[in-house]
Amino acid sequence: MQANSSKDPLHGVTLQKIVEQLVDYYGFDTLAELIKIRCFSENPSVKSSLTFLRKTAWARKKVEELYLRTIPKFEK
Repeated sequence: MQANSSKDPLHGVTLQKIVEQLVDYYGFDTLAELIKIRCFSENPSVKSSLTFLRKTAWARKKVEELYLRTIPKFEK
């Protein structure tokens, strides 16, 4: 039997890992410029960002899209 393989590039990647990698790479200041949401600009933290992104689908989608555009940069 074949193992299930997903074509979804986000398969198996947690939202926490996405946010932490983006913060490590860009920092909150740049993230706030790239994605205009207050959880990145006002008293930013990974915890508060995760709380907001888990409740707000449109914001999570923007973060996931940025992550997908940034993945090649992580691998360098």
